Amino acid sequence: MPLLWIIAIVLVLAVIGYVLARQRALASAEGDSRHLHSLPVYYGSNAAIKTAVPALLVLILWLIAQPLVINSQIAGMIPESEIAEGSSMNLVMSEVRRTATGIENAIAAGTLTEDQVATAGDDLTGFTQSLSDAGQIVTGEITQTTLDAAQSYRLKTALGKLLMGAVVLVLALAGLIMALRETDKEFRARNTVESTIKILLIAAASIAILTTLGIVLSLIGNTIRFFSLYPASDFFASLTWQPSFGGGSSLGIWPLLWGTLYISVVALLVAVPIGLFAAIYLSEYAGPKLRAYAKPALEVLAGIPTIVYGLFALLTIGPLLMEVFGPGGTDWMTGTRSVMTAGIAMGIMLIPFVSSLSDDIINAVPQAMRDGSYGLGATKSETVKQVVLPAALPGIVGAILLAASRAIGETMIVVLGAGAAAKLSLNPFEAMTTVTTRIVSQLTGDADFASPEALVAFALGMTLFILTLGLNVFALYIVRKYREQYD
Repeated sequence: MPLLWIIAIVLVLAVIGYVLARQRALASAEGDSRHLHSLPVYYGSNAAIKTAVPALLVLILWLIAQPLVINSQIAGMIPESEIAEGSSMNLVMSEVRRTATGIENAIAAGTLTEDQVATAGDDLTGFTQSLSDAGQIVTGEITQTTLDAAQSYRLKTALGKLLMGAVVLVLALAGLIMALRETDKEFRARNTVESTIKILLIAAASIAILTTLGIVLSLIGNTIRFFSLYPASDFFASLTWQPSFGGGSSLGIWPLLWGTLYISVVALLVAVPIGLFAAIYLSEYAGPKLRAYAKPALEVLAGIPTIVYGLFALLTIGPLLMEVFGPGGTDWMTGTRSVMTAGIAMGIMLIPFVSSLSDDIINAVPQAMRDGSYGLGATKSETVKQVVLPAALPGIVGAILLAASRAIGETMIVVLGAGAAAKLSLNPFEAMTTVTTRIVSQLTGDADFASPEALVAFALGMTLFILTLGLNVFALYIVRKYREQYD
């Protein structure tokens, strides 16, 4: 049964449960809601929650667990002798899943039949060609082991989906029946619904923490594997970045970290003054009509895709800088890709992050503080400088932190605007690269995660995570230090 159908049926049962429980509660009170412990809406909500929530939670858990279980079982079917030299179990399993998907799509399209698949072992070359002719991706000739594993993968996946649909629908019906049986005028439906909603809110609030924990755990394992293959001293002490999948790599992080911080600093030097001054003007000086048009126009920048900023950097900012700082000018710049090119484009992208958040924070400063300053004889500019901005400083620091985190994690603007040269240089008109672009580069293609050249991406990611965490701690310190003056 398709997944959307399962969800639709569960939601329909929840609506039916809501209506029936509401009617049943009123019937038990002889139509007078004053005799009910709770409002009728709570009885209906109780039935809808008990019908939908457990069933949908099981559905989500099943969708997460099923691929892990099936992949583990299929991997056990593949002997070590079937893994070619230079390959890995991950690559073999990718081929198995690709073959299973190709067979399933070909059968659904009518270009293959189950009988042809069952007899495919008699002519694997012809079967591979049949899949290719059917428009399915085949990276090489399918082996008997791959075919058997793909067939088992298909059967187990189909059986898992069938069982999932049955379990979820049975659970939804059981929840509906249980909710209807407990519904009468004495049932404390409001207490039950409010307790359930509280649990759901706690679970929703925990998602961010659990997601962060999951990210850290996923990085730690492969980072440890990387440092078991490549010395940590070379990673943190080397000033050279020269990866080579054939061996003999020099994987020093400092050229990448320097490029990341350099480009981010240039971006913040562009974004923070412009964004902050724009926020001060819009919140303190602009009239209502101008603000109504200017703020949305400024925030349009936040909706532009980063690839567009990258093209703008490559086609506009870079050539303009070349005219001034390139050959014929100061001769500081030899190409359109440079730290300044990417930094300026990224700074323009970050302006709405700084301005919009700073504007909201400045507007949140109590008007009584402004009135008190005016009452003491301060001018408009003195009030803004000595009262409003210090009071809004914690929020402004948060806006700058958000912009800094956004700059550190940017990829496309750097790829198109800054180039791919990993170097340590103070010249902002030279091409450089960042940690994020190297992560993408090292994981491009079918990475088998068996070499340090692929696993280094996780060490780079962990370094970025720690760097961002340090920024958060520092910003929290600044916020608390200045907030105490206005408590």
